[in-house]
Amino acid sequence: MSTQEYRWTSGWVTFAAIVMFAVGFFRVLSGFSYLADSHKVNDFSSGFFGDNLWAWGLWDLVIAALALYAGYSLISNGQFGRIVAYIWGVVVIVNSFLIMRIAPWYAAVGIALAALVIYGLASTPDEPRST
Repeated sequence: MSTQEYRWTSGWVTFAAIVMFAVGFFRVLSGFSYLADSHKVNDFSSGFFGDNLWAWGLWDLVIAALALYAGYSLISNGQFGRIVAYIWGVVVIVNSFLIMRIAPWYAAVGIALAALVIYGLASTPDEPRST
């Protein structure tokens, strides 16, 4: 009978990985809708990329790739995923405070989700336990 070493991963790290996967998949969908030049997209003419929806699509696909790789890295106990998840959490909290007057419930949910990801990563050790 062979014994395999089981590497324990915290539930909080798994939660953060699932959030990163969800962010990645939703950004893939929004990136493809921008690249398709969809008529359902809001007017971004005063945004960072102007009205170039292909640039917004590429931007979303880059964010999606980073988030998906970060989720994979978190599942495999990599440091890259932890760093990206921390940065994501801070950016979401700052962004949520900026949109608090426009969409208060959306902002509150964003702050709560980002705070849970940051708490989960901060409360778990970098190295997994062996059982």
